[in-house]
Amino acid sequence: MNRFKLISSACFALAALSVLAAQPAPAQSADTSFFLTSNGIGNGANLGGLAGADNHCQTLAQAAGFGAPKTWRAYLSTQAADGASAVNARDRIGKGPWKNARGVVVAMDVADLHSAGNNLTKQTSLSEKGEVINGRGDTPNRHDVLTGSQADGTAFAAGDDRTCKNWTSSTQGAAMLGHFDRMGLRDDDASKSWNSSHASRGPDGGCSQADLRSTGGDGLLYCFAAN
Repeated sequence: MNRFKLISSACFALAALSVLAAQPAPAQSADTSFFLTSNGIGNGANLGGLAGADNHCQTLAQAAGFGAPKTWRAYLSTQAADGASAVNARDRIGKGPWKNARGVVVAMDVADLHSAGNNLTKQTSLSEKGEVINGRGDTPNRHDVLTGSQADGTAFAAGDDRTCKNWTSSTQGAAMLGHFDRMGLRDDDASKSWNSSHASRGPDGGCSQADLRSTGGDGLLYCFAAN
């Protein structure tokens, strides 16, 4: 009798585990309008320009189940060059409000996003999968995010490259980076900036995948639903 009870209990436990394993992961919010990419394109800061970066955001959103009819844009600025005007990241991401994959509002509008009171932190800057990305103190650290932007979301003036040739080069220039976890080497505004902390650097110059990883990044992007 005791042996029968033990066998029955073991079978019940296995059945319960099988049911739990078969249950799908919690669905992401259909209202998702902001995420931090779980991965970069993989070619350093050569994203194929703004179009390539936007396509990366759209593809990841689609795979996560909240792509179309939303139009997804990467939070990136470009600098004036070759007769083309600069593009400000703040002007290409819509009006807000923006919610992460768990339905938490990270900013109400463009002004709120670029204020000290926004709700962007390591715990709210979730990936399209609803996951927390490694930040400072984790291994590997991936807290550097490509933005090419000043703190107010505008482009840098022509001159010093802060966009790796407007996101077309993995060998020339440098890229302005933000810290999604709002942490850095010092206790200052730049170290805590989500969008304008420091320029990329490294043995290849600053724009290769190895360069981005050398300072605690991986070519990640902020993505916003513009509609």
